[in-house]
Amino acid sequence: MKGDLFSSDHMVQPAVVPGMSVQNAKAIRYVVSGEMLARQGAMVAYRGSLQFERKGQGVGGMLKRAVTGEGLPLMSVRGEGEAWFAHEAQNCFIVDIEAGDEFTVNGRNVLCFDATLSYRIQTVKGAGITGGGLFNRVFTGHGRLGLICDGNPLVIPVAPQQPVYVDTDAVVGWTARLHTSLHRSQSIGSMLRGGSGEAVQLKLEGEGFVVVRPSEVTPQKDH
Repeated sequence: MKGDLFSSDHMVQPAVVPGMSVQNAKAIRYVVSGEMLARQGAMVAYRGSLQFERKGQGVGGMLKRAVTGEGLPLMSVRGEGEAWFAHEAQNCFIVDIEAGDEFTVNGRNVLCFDATLSYRIQTVKGAGITGGGLFNRVFTGHGRLGLICDGNPLVIPVAPQQPVYVDTDAVVGWTARLHTSLHRSQSIGSMLRGGSGEAVQLKLEGEGFVVVRPSEVTPQKDH
């Protein structure tokens, strides 16, 4: 069998490292030896002796999810083998989280992560219900986090005395020690006269990085 399809650009090569790695721009490969976690429905292929189980959230987790709308159903992957994960052909990236780090990310952008990472659902400070109820997942611990993004993300440095304002529908996540609040930049009259239409943005202050997708959020097919 010949053709461009079977070139080295597309052919899966033997794994050289355990754990998570970027297979290509649209997929993440995970060599499993024990357990890892991924969003339900994200596995596109696997080989080896692996078991996939829906991860329960318990009563507390279910209630929190119902209140926040932060719906990211997860599955655990256990055993020995390798699996490939993708979601709607979105671009894939990996974040290395070290002890003491804290990374806040929108649930819609989570693809998979090491079982050594822990997370909590948290209200975005300054947003609350008046901001449409902005809730994210805060990851801590030591391990790798696989993210998806509709297009190539923008990573914008935030410095003291130099805050960054982002569209709440476009923000992917941000690093620890950034203070968040809502910022209103347009009046109704201004929007009617041809303003940007972005009446409310998320303001980030402090020192760190904010990650933004190059498009606004679209309705999720899996919700």
